[in-house]
Amino acid sequence: MQITTFNPMILSSHADDIIKLFEELGFEKRHTVDNVDNKDITSVRMKDANGFHLDVAQIHAEKDITTMRMNVRDFDEAYAFLKDHGFKNATGEDHTVESEHAKSCLMISESGFSIQLTQHIRKEDR
Repeated sequence: MQITTFNPMILSSHADDIIKLFEELGFEKRHTVDNVDNKDITSVRMKDANGFHLDVAQIHAEKDITTMRMNVRDFDEAYAFLKDHGFKNATGEDHTVESEHAKSCLMISESGFSIQLTQHIRKEDR
């Protein structure tokens, strides 16, 4: 399995406050996606001068969730690998968020550890 990116991701109903905090720590917004999965979710990718990445998503939830974002070349291979290791899709069996540019889902282990699994669809893959 080829992992192309691995970094923390924070899912929060207070994303603006978290983004502001990390901007004060030197992170800059690099990319924003609005209305993810047609659910009024906004995701912001941030990066600092040292090359560290952080993703912050505005969601509707009682508590913040800190997860790991793992981008892979082959979504189906990584999805099967995580399922074989006891992870379950947080939004229901085999439901994924798909767009022209990406395929993703939140996978959660029995202990509560989570991975936001994503495959970016490259131009050569279309």
